[in-house]
Amino acid sequence: MYIDIKSYLKDNHLTIYVISKKSGYGYTTLHKSFNKKQSSATSLNIRDIDAIAKAQNLEMWRVLRDLELHYLK
Repeated sequence: MYIDIKSYLKDNHLTIYVISKKSGYGYTTLHKSFNKKQSSATSLNIRDIDAIAKAQNLEMWRVLRDLELHYLK
């Protein structure tokens, strides 16, 4: 299973640039994270979820719930 993060970003009208600007996390760090191949050994981490939440002014649990309900493959 993996999280279809690119679809989540597209559906929520987010770009890595916008997320990095609003969250304060570095663009390069987020770009590497969101574009890596996910496996059971590598998945989204807390920083990634925090960055997405900050960019949308949401709590992290809301982002996690949305990812789990709609973007888990």
